Amino acid sequence: MGSLGGAMAVPCGRYTSEPPPVLTATTREQQVVEERCLKLFLAHLDADGASVCRSAVPFDREKHIAYLLKGLEQLPSGFQALDASRPWLCYWIVHALDLLGHKLPEELASRTVAFLKRCQDPSGGYCGGPHPGQIPHLAPTYAAVNALVIIGTDEAYASIDRQRLYEFLRRRKDDVLGCFTMHEDGEVDVRGAYTAFAVASLTNVLTDELVSGTPEWIARCQTYEGGLGGEPGLEAHGGYAFCGAAALSITGHLGLLRLDALLRWLASCQKRLEGGFHGRTNKLVDGCYSFWQGATFAVVAPALNARTLSLAAP
Repeated sequence: MGSLGGAMAVPCGRYTSEPPPVLTATTREQQVVEERCLKLFLAHLDADGASVCRSAVPFDREKHIAYLLKGLEQLPSGFQALDASRPWLCYWIVHALDLLGHKLPEELASRTVAFLKRCQDPSGGYCGGPHPGQIPHLAPTYAAVNALVIIGTDEAYASIDRQRLYEFLRRRKDDVLGCFTMHEDGEVDVRGAYTAFAVASLTNVLTDELVSGTPEWIARCQTYEGGLGGEPGLEAHGGYAFCGAAALSITGHLGLLRLDALLRWLASCQKRLEGGFHGRTNKLVDGCYSFWQGATFAVVAPALNARTLSLAAP
């Protein structure tokens, strides 16, 4: 494999299969990505050249914490494109700090709760920014509720209007089809079911009325490939596979999926050289899909373990 796109030539042939006889834009992009990844790997190999030396790739925890804390208070102008995703920014930052074991200072936590409360629509649900100005939407509702639960103070819990939230979730559901719209007159896909069920479960308003019919609709999103699409009839996609499996896990309906087919598809999405995952067939590796696909393995594991125990029982 030669050098493409101005990248330095790397002996990729030792690690990858021969390129296809017919080159396309997709295969060329794949070659470029493999060369770039391989350059990084080769720069951090152990002395025997057999594996990457992990100690040569340190994780600077304190710098990450400092960066996240700064971002929670103020972000540079380049983030203005995410003005309708401000609860997401809070969630990503608060979640990352939680994973790093860093507890928010009390005053900063209180200011974060106060900001998210301003994003709560009086009719229920959360908007992408302070109300008025934007409409309530399931995605920022998911982000806001998760951030508040992670903060975990009495102030954070009390800020959620659970009754209005439930009413918002009910309005998002199509009782005939079983699916959810992301917002009023909005799009329908499996994200809606997952975000609605996750939020309802976290706030203890997950009812039979909210769940009825939706697990069966999600199961129809599973494709011949084994993964799940955004809605019935669409191609399998890593993000939707996670959302569908996680929604069914929350409601106890994972058994509606063809789990063996799902696992085969998930495994096939892992790239041979890069080690990460792509989200759809013939797409490039992407860091976010290492979460979507990787997390889906963890979501379905309990169902697989239960099936194994059942088969092993006398």
